[in-house]
Order: sequence, then structure tokens, then C-alpha cells
Amino acid sequence: MNRVSVPALLVAGAVAAGLAVLAGKGLDESLVYYRTPSEVVAGQVAVNQDLRIGGTVVPGSVHRAGTATRLRLTDGSADVEVVHEGALPDMFGEGRDAVVEGLLDSDRVLHAQRVIASHDNEYRPATDPA
Repeated sequence: MNRVSVPALLVAGAVAAGLAVLAGKGLDESLVYYRTPSEVVAGQVAVNQDLRIGGTVVPGSVHRAGTATRLRLTDGSADVEVVHEGALPDMFGEGRDAVVEGLLDSDRVLHAQRVIASHDNEYRPATDPA
């Protein structure tokens, strides 16, 4: 019967612990945390940090200039200004829910790299015009 030595077990344990620490650190750096506009306005979010903010697009706040779009998201208590460069999803619209991902600058403006529009949970089949 083979016996494993105590030093070999200690080395294996140290290697496993080191790998667990590296994996945890890598996972933590790749996570994008979901925040509310109220948390952003209250200063609970650090600037120059990747984050995801969800809320409702404030009616009348969407302004387009070329490919750039400025808008405000609200959670009903606070608003966050968002700037996005590029196309927006087809389901995007004022008064609708959206999630934006990007970097928050020192003026608390989110520079979004990604905009995700939400939709109703109801399925409505296309009506047949005939």
C-alpha cells in the first residue's frame, strides 16, 4: 500500500490554495456589478469602474447627435446621465426599461459601451393582415 508523505500533502495543499486565490481574483476583476441610479448619485460607486446600471429611460431625455445618444435612466428616486456612441437596440425607447454597461466618469456620467433594452414578458404573435 502506497503512503503519501506529509510534505507532499502540504505542497499539494499550498498549490491548491494558490490556484483558488488566483481564480477568485480573476473572477472578481471580470465581474460587472449591477447598480441603481440612486447608488450612483449617492456616491456609492467609484469612478472609472465598469458597472451596469438598470432603470427606466426618462421620457424626453433622449437626445441624438449623429451616432451619439444622451439619455437619463431613473429608478424613480434618482437619475443618471448616460452617453452612448453607436446603434441602440430596436426595443429601446423612452419610458421603457434598459440596462447600460460602461464606465462612470468623475462627473457621474456613464459612458456606455452596451445598452440592453428590456421587453414585456407577454408574447403577442404578429397579426395576420389578411
